[in-house]
Amino acid sequence: MTYVTTAELAERPGPREIALLATSDDAQTVDVALMDATLRGADRGAWPPAELAQADAALRRVQDAIAEAAALIDGYLATRGYALPLQLAPTSTGKSLLTVWARAIARYLLNGSRITDDSRDPVARDYRDACRRLAEVAAGKLNLGAADPQAPANASGTDVRFEGSAPVFGRAQLRHFH
Repeated sequence: MTYVTTAELAERPGPREIALLATSDDAQTVDVALMDATLRGADRGAWPPAELAQADAALRRVQDAIAEAAALIDGYLATRGYALPLQLAPTSTGKSLLTVWARAIARYLLNGSRITDDSRDPVARDYRDACRRLAEVAAGKLNLGAADPQAPANASGTDVRFEGSAPVFGRAQLRHFH
């Protein structure tokens, strides 16, 4: 099970970045429109077979990065005892936290051969943030909102009720004041 799809990577970071990162070093960068169609599973009949083969090779690299990201996430979740694959409800953005983290990890993996200052690179920052959050999940410091397999049984079922004396001026008492 993957936590992010190629179509979601076409949305963000987008086909241009994916084409630049996933095309092999010895080939011309895959056409952006072709990469978009390939990531989304759309019709690719307008491109010649050589370009299609190059786009398919880039897609395999993307799928490998997605699979590695899912394996890394599953490793953290399994440490906590979650049943895998874990399905989370989407956030207000329409994506689950796992999708956001998988996207950051896959993007970082695709950027593997890039030489940059990791302390200033937003791709490396997002990757570190995702790994940090996953480590917090594994340690029980961050709750995903799903049933935590290691949470105390009574923690989610705590019911607090307060009871006080009867009100001095309730509806029954105020009926007599006309």
